[in-house]
Amino acid sequence: MSFITNIINEYGLIAIFVIILLEYACFPVSSEIVLPFSGAVASVNQTSFLIILPLSVIAGLIGTGICYAVGWYGGGAIINGISHKFPKAKKGIESANEKFKVHGASAVCIGRVIPLIRTYIALIAGASKLHPITYFTASAIGITIWNTLLIGLGYMLRENYQYVGIYYERYKHNLIPVAFTCLLAFLISRIIKHKNKKELKHK
Repeated sequence: MSFITNIINEYGLIAIFVIILLEYACFPVSSEIVLPFSGAVASVNQTSFLIILPLSVIAGLIGTGICYAVGWYGGGAIINGISHKFPKAKKGIESANEKFKVHGASAVCIGRVIPLIRTYIALIAGASKLHPITYFTASAIGITIWNTLLIGLGYMLRENYQYVGIYYERYKHNLIPVAFTCLLAFLISRIIKHKNKKELKHK
C-alpha cells in the first residue's frame, strides 16, 4: 500500500485515475483503501469533489469495460482458467455467477458494493453477452454510488481515511441486505415514475 500512496502523492490525479482503472479491471488493488485515500488526497490538495468523483467513475467504467470485453470474447474458458489457477477466486466467481443468473443486470449494479462479487461480475456479464448499453448503464449507477461513498468519506476524514477500510472489513457483510434494499427502492421508484408518465400520456 505504501507504494500506491507514494505514486498517488507524486503524480496526483493521473495516478488516481490509473489505479482506479486497474482496480476495476480486476487487478489486485483494494478499492476500500484506494478510493478513500484518493478522496483524502483530493481534499488535502483542495481539489474539488466534483472533479475527483467524475474522474473516478470514468476510470471505473474503462476498467470494468476491459473485464467485460475479456468476458465477452474469452467467455467461460477464461473464467474457468482463473478458477483453476487461483482457487481463492473460485468462490467469488461462483457467487457472482449465481447472483447474475438470478438478478441479471441488477446484479451488475448492486454487485459493485458486495465483497468478492464486485471483482468478477464484469467477466460474468461479458461471458453472458449482457447488452453493452444495459451493462454500462447498470455499472455507471453502481460505480457512482460506491465511489461517492468511499471517496466522499475519505474527502471528509482526510488524514483519518484509513478508518474507512477498517470499518468496511468489519461490517462488509452487512452491505449485502442494504444494497438489495436500496436497489429495490430505486427500482420501485422507477416503475412508479414510468407508470405515472404513461398515465399522463393517456389523459
